[in-house]
Amino acid sequence: MSQKAEFIQDLSLPVIAAPLFLISGPKLVVECCKNGVVGTFPALNQRTSEGFEEWLIQIKSELKQFEEETGKKPAPFGVNLIVHPTNPRLEADVKLCMKHKVPLVITSLGAVSMVVDAIHSYGGLVFHDIIKKRHAEKAAEAGVDGLILVAAGAGGHGGTINPMSLIAEAKKVFDKTIILSGCISTGRDVASAMQMGADMAYMGTRFINAAESKAPEEYRNMIIASGASDIVYTAAVSGVHANFMAASLKAIGISEEDLKKTHKVDFGKELDTEAKAWKNIWSAGQGVTTIENVLPVAELVAGLKSEFKAAIEEQSNLLNSYPKD
Repeated sequence: MSQKAEFIQDLSLPVIAAPLFLISGPKLVVECCKNGVVGTFPALNQRTSEGFEEWLIQIKSELKQFEEETGKKPAPFGVNLIVHPTNPRLEADVKLCMKHKVPLVITSLGAVSMVVDAIHSYGGLVFHDIIKKRHAEKAAEAGVDGLILVAAGAGGHGGTINPMSLIAEAKKVFDKTIILSGCISTGRDVASAMQMGADMAYMGTRFINAAESKAPEEYRNMIIASGASDIVYTAAVSGVHANFMAASLKAIGISEEDLKKTHKVDFGKELDTEAKAWKNIWSAGQGVTTIENVLPVAELVAGLKSEFKAAIEEQSNLLNSYPKD
């Protein structure tokens, strides 16, 4: 029996629009799902569990209406949960995911079998963020359905390992769905992820510049103006290493010395502080180098799909150009 997530074959493109802190909301999620890619958002983008439930109801209602009106089945949506001992909302938010039968739950900063079992109880899937082999081993032990390999250059809480090496190491200990994250901004990048052995691509930074995201115009313009060398990897903002645009750090007066500092993360005490920090210090991955515009999700996905197909066809033509054995 296949160990891969069955919904992949129903997508228009093997892509998950990653949950973006402060940026992803119902509008972005719904448009992604309508256009055949998985839309997701962090539960903590809503300040309370009550607000989180309101978003779940809104997303489910709009996707149901879309299916009834068009006869087309939208892609599943997902929620990102911070599985960290200091997250005071974890238990309540897990219960809400169970109540509303959220199709996909993405867990970060901890793979806990109790959370996985809770989501599995109604048939939901759990994908888990990892940045190294040991994390993959722990997630496999917890029974997750997929691993999101956050490779070097990814926006947000990225890792430092080359994607080729990270996929190879993950596959040694995990035989289910593999999702690759890190510098994936074009359809050709998605095709490259498949070539490396991933089942899906995880795109975050590209969807910041979707018209339906909650990103301010200045944030979008900075992404367009930035290149790979303009991304800074530091733990100074939240206590966990992440990639940020250097221009946003400079704009609020953060020095080179400040970037070397770190502190113990505590989501109970520092959630408001981190939200305020990320509102002014803008995260992005090295994939900014190929982002040159802001597009509606429908147009963005259509372009990605066209690029993806062209890349696959080029590879097929390349294979056929070599002598046959």
